[in-house]
Amino acid sequence: MNHESSLGQVYLMNQNLLVTKRNGSKERINIDKIHRVLDWAAAGLHNISISQVELRSQIQLYDGIRTSDIHETIIKASADLISDKVPDYQYLSARLAIFHLRKKAYGQFTPPKLYDHVSKMVKMEKYDKNLLEYYSPKDFEQMDNMINHWRDMNFSYAAVKQLEGKYLVQNRVSGEIYESAQFLYILIAACLFYKYSHDTRLDYIQRFYDAVSTFKISLPTPIMSGVRTPTRQFSSCVLIECGDSLNSINATASTIVKYVSQRAGIGINAGRIRALGSPIRCGEAFHTGCIPFYKHFQTAVKSCSQGGVRGGAATLFYPFWHLEIESLLVLKNNRGIEGNRVRHIDYGVQLNRLMYQRLIKGGYITLFSPSDVPGLYDSFFADQDKFERLYIGYEADINIRKKTVKAVELFSLMMQERASTGRIYIQHVDHCNTHSPFDSTIAPVRQSNLCLEIVLPTNPLQDINDKNGEIALCTLSAFNLGAINSIEDLEELSILAVRALDALLDYQDYPTIAAKNGAMGRRTLGIGVINYAYYLAKNDMRYSDGSANNLTHKTFEAMQYYLLKASNDIAKEKGACPWFNETTYAQGILPIDTYKKDLDTICKEPLHYDWETLRIDIKRYGLRNSTLSALMPSETSSQISNATNGIEPPRGYVSIKASKDGILRQVVPEYENLKNKYELLWEIPNNNGYLQLIGLMQKFIDQSISANTNYDPSRFPYGKIPMKQLLTDLLTAYKFGVKTLYYHNTRDGAGDIQDDSRIGKKDDNCESGACKI
Repeated sequence: MNHESSLGQVYLMNQNLLVTKRNGSKERINIDKIHRVLDWAAAGLHNISISQVELRSQIQLYDGIRTSDIHETIIKASADLISDKVPDYQYLSARLAIFHLRKKAYGQFTPPKLYDHVSKMVKMEKYDKNLLEYYSPKDFEQMDNMINHWRDMNFSYAAVKQLEGKYLVQNRVSGEIYESAQFLYILIAACLFYKYSHDTRLDYIQRFYDAVSTFKISLPTPIMSGVRTPTRQFSSCVLIECGDSLNSINATASTIVKYVSQRAGIGINAGRIRALGSPIRCGEAFHTGCIPFYKHFQTAVKSCSQGGVRGGAATLFYPFWHLEIESLLVLKNNRGIEGNRVRHIDYGVQLNRLMYQRLIKGGYITLFSPSDVPGLYDSFFADQDKFERLYIGYEADINIRKKTVKAVELFSLMMQERASTGRIYIQHVDHCNTHSPFDSTIAPVRQSNLCLEIVLPTNPLQDINDKNGEIALCTLSAFNLGAINSIEDLEELSILAVRALDALLDYQDYPTIAAKNGAMGRRTLGIGVINYAYYLAKNDMRYSDGSANNLTHKTFEAMQYYLLKASNDIAKEKGACPWFNETTYAQGILPIDTYKKDLDTICKEPLHYDWETLRIDIKRYGLRNSTLSALMPSETSSQISNATNGIEPPRGYVSIKASKDGILRQVVPEYENLKNKYELLWEIPNNNGYLQLIGLMQKFIDQSISANTNYDPSRFPYGKIPMKQLLTDLLTAYKFGVKTLYYHNTRDGAGDIQDDSRIGKKDDNCESGACKI
């Protein structure tokens, strides 16, 4: 460290200046105080120059300058120095920001006692008042002793700014902040385990607090920002199915508004809506088609800003054989006029085996309005053989309105729009139902969510209070693969995550009866992973060459096994979820029984756990949760853990994310030791190895995976990605059992630094968060 003081030189010319302190009082400027903070923040860091930070800060001192302005200027100067060459500036900046944050929150660096803090926040109506009813002052004293506030010093700068911007309890109008991170973590634990017996709950609180505050478990945006506050809706993903009636359409829109305002990412299934020109009331009028109602849903999505935490966002799903498909596929593109475009939501196109067969054989796809072909829409999800019989029968019926299109032309249009917008997603509805925790004859999966990793049963609402409708909710979390010492660590983390999220289902409120019924009946969870790229790098493995196949198989086998075991153990204590009989687990069917056997050609890794004993226990005692796993993007929540996001390869060693505080830079974990081990996104030659890994993960994951396809035009003749390549990758994904495809990313020439302004960028709505965990 260089201690030469450039600020000191400025000070010599400004010795008589007064500064305004945070409480409004004034005192003579004291450069030594600034130096002491900088020295403290730089302790133990490498290649840090304090004088360089001071020089870059270029503070213009003037009489009455606020101490907070001085501090913020120095923090920004330090943050601007973050790079792969000197990654420790991200920790210097973070420590300075933590110091500043605590001064704002508490008026001092040292946090208050937990009980005093909670009492004050409850009085201000910032915290759930029940915290003081659940726990005694003695309990709070014990929790206070669990807290390690020095863990704040392990955050990177990007993490601190994300905490400050999205997660810490605050007044978003005035900018006041009321807490720091360790209070957030301990109070989330306290809220989740309050119903446990007095003999066990403090032990669970300690273990869960330690897991989340050391980044072994990553929590999504709704939980981080909401649990401990008076707002009690923490599901990251909400799936709403719309029927083919005005009442159902309006009920869907109303429900969207409710959930967007409470931080959830939305999946909308609008596939039942009849096509343009269909008869209404026996021909009294004709239908205006899908587009006006999609616009209605878009307005509902954008009506709220998710509590100021993130913008409302949704993905809308429809079948590939819908009569309006050619108009629906182009709704996001920049051509056309407002009247025939709905650009501010994303779209999921639903495919199955028969559609692919028509493509491979050079055949035609016949388009229908769902209202004209009874039974076809439901069988599309529930029974593939029945769907094919009905479909062929309706094709031959000359009395039914239809249109035929060459399969290759329709697939090409879909892939062209996916490539140009990045946001035409794919759902393989047959994989979602044949390799599923749900019995498709009773509870078929008919849609996914905003980020394409949640696949759960739904039923259309006929009105906002419909008791027979089902809105699907999923509560998310993730394991940090970079923070575990061995695969066996997943056992303890599974126990903590499943128990915490299962408790959350009882702790939260439900804005609609259809959501409560589904949540209480199915008790669905979606636990994923973050830091997979770092996990591969530190094990000297790559995405592209098959070297990671066996490790991936072993890791995700262990994860799903321990998650199921944890849920089975809770079922032994509290009983299975009420609708357990609607799962394939109730029949003794496990994910290892239904995966695509094509995966056996690329990975010979055997099973390592006692699945047969687990199968017996599940049939006997059931599961507390219908689903346990899902792999979400975790764009923002991974930043909190200083991890690579979800399962994706990094674009560069330094990721860049825009925020209200400017550009946030974050360096990949252990860069100095592993920089030659990371396989960066645009170094990967094609999608094959990545899609094989997704398939191996999907073998065990009981919901789905936010998986992307990535293309560098410079690898192809004339810089143009051939349609043949796009279709080949789509067929590869289908072959290996991939349930859903999320973004189509195209390299835009921005170099190796990740640029979130790219087409097909990640939303902050799926976490792990949201749908952005």
